[in-house]
Amino acid sequence: MTDTPARLLNLLSLLQTPREWPGSELAERLDVSPRTIRRDIDRLRDLGYPVEATKGAVGGYRLVAGAAMPPLLLDDEEAVAIAVGLRAGAGHAIEGIEEASVRALAKLEQVLPSRLRHRVTTLQAATIPLTRGDGATIDPQTLTVIAGTVTGRERLRFGYRAGDGTETKRQVEPYRLVSTGRRWYLVAYDIGREDWRTFRVDRVTEPFATGARFTPRELPEGADGAELLSRTMSRLQPEHDVDVSFEAPAAFVAARLPETLGTPTARGEEACRLRARSQDSLEWLALRLALVDCEFTVHGPPQLVEYVTDLGARLTRSTG
Repeated sequence: MTDTPARLLNLLSLLQTPREWPGSELAERLDVSPRTIRRDIDRLRDLGYPVEATKGAVGGYRLVAGAAMPPLLLDDEEAVAIAVGLRAGAGHAIEGIEEASVRALAKLEQVLPSRLRHRVTTLQAATIPLTRGDGATIDPQTLTVIAGTVTGRERLRFGYRAGDGTETKRQVEPYRLVSTGRRWYLVAYDIGREDWRTFRVDRVTEPFATGARFTPRELPEGADGAELLSRTMSRLQPEHDVDVSFEAPAAFVAARLPETLGTPTARGEEACRLRARSQDSLEWLALRLALVDCEFTVHGPPQLVEYVTDLGARLTRSTG
């Protein structure tokens, strides 16, 4: 690559990924000599980009935090992915992300070429975000630290609070972050327990990137992160046979229930009944039923009947 400005932009784009690049690998990627890479690194430093170099057999270059964030270089697919993600951010269960998403999206869309702006609009109009925002909130910093270790293949340490309140310290090899209907989960290999584990991110505290790199292990039975999470949740969550009658048209109810609960069956023009199997918690099921915004009767399971009854009593008491 003989075009120096184009080569510098490509070099900067590589350095903006969260990893350390050996000079030889950068030279191979850009089809130049290691000496040219060293000169280009010096040029970037002269332009104000904080490029750090480490010595030794595994040394290399990486872009570090400076006094100000340098311009990000994104290809078309990355720009579209970020814009769509920011548009969906207001519905995500991440504490305080709504306003930040709007600000960042406004800056990004201001400079998006028209062809990419059209792709973002089309994709956003045709999709529904999975994360509804009615689960536990997450500190955005926690999510970004974990995401950085996943991308950089870097071991992660954190505190973890289990469902029964037990608190432990964990060190893992993070594999993937998975977003479900209401929560974020980390799929990782737990070094202390020598096995794959899934962790609710809202229960993670003080995540710390250790700097220790690792070679990713193969997931059991060829599963991907989402499949492993699904299997884990299937083992942990009991199934409920949900049976609910609604005093509203089936189309009205179906539009207000998540697709995972299925479609209610019409019982005349102004009533319908839902029968479904669900592994969702009783708390979440009760909330979703209440949000349909019509009269309804829970026939089963008994645990859900009891929970809705208790919830209704608490709400009544709260009004004095």
